[in-house]
Amino acid sequence: MSRTQLPLIITDVSALSRNLRRQLEDAERIPSHVEMLNLLAKAGGYKNFQHLKAEHDIPQKHETAPLDLKRVKKAVRYFDLNGRLQRWPKKHNQRVLCLWVLWARLPARTALTELELDEQLILNHSFCDHTMLRRWLVDEGMISRTADGREYKRVESRPPLEAVELIRQIN
Repeated sequence: MSRTQLPLIITDVSALSRNLRRQLEDAERIPSHVEMLNLLAKAGGYKNFQHLKAEHDIPQKHETAPLDLKRVKKAVRYFDLNGRLQRWPKKHNQRVLCLWVLWARLPARTALTELELDEQLILNHSFCDHTMLRRWLVDEGMISRTADGREYKRVESRPPLEAVELIRQIN
């Protein structure tokens, strides 16, 4: 359980007390910490503690790793002067980084046929294996496809810091 502080404003302490007392009378034993959080949230007019948290929409603190410029510099070498991917990296983390560049060149919130996606990929690489690139993009969750494979869409997400820097340097 997180220790995020959530404000619980009580406009009628008497009503809160009655509600909490009623809930505790129905309990067969002393409630646990999580159960007590839920009881308090319910007495305050929420469905449960998760509902209370959602109502306050408190952003989670995400620790961001520092930008690894060495990794970006290595990935830049896989692209030619025109920004086309000229060879497929051997290491997985370099492959994924290069895929972000291809992802960034796909139209956002637009459905593409397999042929249209292939055309985009062919334009952006020079080693003649667009089907492998398409498969990697799907497998890495960067694009989604329908079950029948007729429609592809770029999955909107925030690229990692290294990918953002690589995209900036390549484009």
